[in-house]
Amino acid sequence: MMITPLHRFRDIERIPEYLQPEKCVPPPSRASLGTMWFIRDGCGIACAVVTWMLVFYADFVVLLVMLVPSRDYVYSVINGTLFNTLAFLALASHFRAMLTDPGAVPKGNATKEFIESLQLKPGQVVYKCPKCCSIKPDRAHHCSVCKRCIRKMDHHCPWVNNCVGENNQKYFVLFTMYIALISLHALIMVGFHFLYCFEEDWTKCSSFSPPTTVILLILLCFEALLFLIFTSVMFGTQVHSICTDETGIEQLKKEERRWAKKTKWMNMKAVFGHPFSIAWLSPFATPDQGKADPYQYVV
Repeated sequence: MMITPLHRFRDIERIPEYLQPEKCVPPPSRASLGTMWFIRDGCGIACAVVTWMLVFYADFVVLLVMLVPSRDYVYSVINGTLFNTLAFLALASHFRAMLTDPGAVPKGNATKEFIESLQLKPGQVVYKCPKCCSIKPDRAHHCSVCKRCIRKMDHHCPWVNNCVGENNQKYFVLFTMYIALISLHALIMVGFHFLYCFEEDWTKCSSFSPPTTVILLILLCFEALLFLIFTSVMFGTQVHSICTDETGIEQLKKEERRWAKKTKWMNMKAVFGHPFSIAWLSPFATPDQGKADPYQYVV
């Protein structure tokens, strides 16, 4: 069998002395594990703030430029309610994706006591991350931004200032879906508003001056088109990743499949919860993922 760089790295981890448990600081006490998860990364925080500002800008243009000046009360109420509901769900999903622990492995758990508790048998091997001094479960990868090993890590997304992993993938998928929906909704409303303004007097179709109205609508159109394409692609890749039960990193590295193959429906329920319900679409419902398989530290 061809020995790839990944295999050579794994072979290094097979040397018992490589674990060096005496150099690992014990993990924090359970009392400190209840603190809120938040990544202090300047780029990620800036991207998250920009995300919220873009949503607020879109809401400003939709309400004050297009809907409030409209003389069709029913049209304004229906579209205003729909757009703001989707925007609220998008921001709530973003909030949950950003502040939910994606599945971080306890830092510094590669201690002598923990290794002894695994009761290793002759020939069994454990993998240690040399960067965060943790014994890595199967399918965990180290994130250089979060500075932790993340279970089933798909990728680190600066727009949510967090890794997308086992515990927050549902919220990330909902975030991309709701952003794509409000982007599409905004594009449709901009198209109708331009048609309305061309047929009517421009001074009557908006509470702003015609040049200001055109600039605001063009900026919203550009923003909506850009994020519709981006989030639709992300949503599609995430759903495909869930259905195939293969994370983005595993696909990129072409890692050998060592876990049991399940149906697409079972994989969806593993992320969104058991059983299927309207809660799948809610960022406030924490997935009830049923009885999870214990993580394999030993191979």
